[in-house]
Amino acid sequence: MNFKQELNQIPEFGKVAHAAERLGMETYVVGGWVRDLLLKRPCKDIDFVCVGSGIALAEAVAKELGSPVTVFKNFGTAMVKHEDFDLEFVGARKESYRSESRKPVVEDGTLDDDQKRRDFTINAMAISINQKNYGELVDPFGGVAHLVTKNIQTPLNPEITFSDDPLRMMRAIRFASQLNFDIEADTFEAIIKNASRLKIVSMERITDELNKIILSPVPSYGFKLLFQCGLLKEFFPEMVALHGVEYVDNKAHKDNFYHTLQVLDNVSKVSNDLWLRWAAILHDIAKPVTKRFDPKAGWTFHGHEDKGARMTPGIFRRLKLPMNEKMDFVQKLVRLHLRPIALVKEVSDSAIRRLLFEAGDSVDALMTLCRADITSKNAEKVVKYLNNFEKVQQKMIELEARDKIRNFQPPISGDEIMRMFNLPASRAIGDIKEQIKEAILEGEIKNSREEAMQLLLQIAHKKGLINQNVNP
Repeated sequence: MNFKQELNQIPEFGKVAHAAERLGMETYVVGGWVRDLLLKRPCKDIDFVCVGSGIALAEAVAKELGSPVTVFKNFGTAMVKHEDFDLEFVGARKESYRSESRKPVVEDGTLDDDQKRRDFTINAMAISINQKNYGELVDPFGGVAHLVTKNIQTPLNPEITFSDDPLRMMRAIRFASQLNFDIEADTFEAIIKNASRLKIVSMERITDELNKIILSPVPSYGFKLLFQCGLLKEFFPEMVALHGVEYVDNKAHKDNFYHTLQVLDNVSKVSNDLWLRWAAILHDIAKPVTKRFDPKAGWTFHGHEDKGARMTPGIFRRLKLPMNEKMDFVQKLVRLHLRPIALVKEVSDSAIRRLLFEAGDSVDALMTLCRADITSKNAEKVVKYLNNFEKVQQKMIELEARDKIRNFQPPISGDEIMRMFNLPASRAIGDIKEQIKEAILEGEIKNSREEAMQLLLQIAHKKGLINQNVNP
């Protein structure tokens, strides 16, 4: 199989080939770019391996392209950015591992050595850019065949591959989830046997792979694999705790693990937002700790939304997810996810105003999550709920257009109240502002400065402030 024509369509390959020829270095394009070429997927990251110094080749290529080079001496690699492409260069090498670390001892090697150290056969293919066999595919482990059969497997013994670098287990599931591939039986068995080895991998690297699984087209597939092989319990025990159904007096609750995955998939059909997908993952995370059985009501999970919101920062911190507005967004959606569904039963203007006020700019994301959360094996029940949900959403649109509650700002500030009544900063000022806010949310007055000012004067009169030196 020869890919000369495909290489010639990208000028950068010619520049690399020329620099390699000048330095007398045997050079190949390897890994993801080759895989994605065969899968007809776009790929802007191009990895080159040469028999020699990858840094020296990168510096020569940078001169050819007139682009800057970034050198990573500790890793023996270098990167050249040119237009839309990131070109990475490394010398061919062979690796050996110690049991307590996934950082290998590296030695110079051949192309064959380099391909053997690759994680999966579909990532171990190389295309020559040498003059003598330009464009020729080097595929010693059957990567092309495995792309055809949609199989993930390792070039060498999978137990050794995963024991050496346990992050490859997460990568196996990530590729399976992204590409909708199967994991070959012996390879999957090796993941099961080595799952506990994940402990030597940094949480940042684990979460990086996890987020890629979450962003895959059908993320539930990746999570089911993580659960079945035992990796999920190594870093996300709260999600594993969702699994299972308990019966008392022939009454059972739904399996909240598989419900969560269905909600995640539902969200993923309409949104690529990673953090909205995280909200789907965590929306019922507190159900195991709030589960109770009531002889009359059956299984209950009272307060799981508030408990889940309190659990969210701890989960984010442990998984090394960002402790910023991203976490705040997820926490807010977890806390509010039952509110719109509750409104289906009784729609009141006051309740909708309060929801708009609390959700703020996140209200559209919240409604997406809540719509995704309407799941049942009874299709008629789902349709009925969704129809009622549409009525709630329409009412929200109408009220927001009229009352402008979503980004509510008090019509009168605390500083204004203090100036008007010559008052110092105190709790009383906050109480007055709260009364005005409550009146707006209850629909007693409009969200306007004029009506808020009228109410303020009434409150001030009742509090005996109106006889003071007023400066309205």
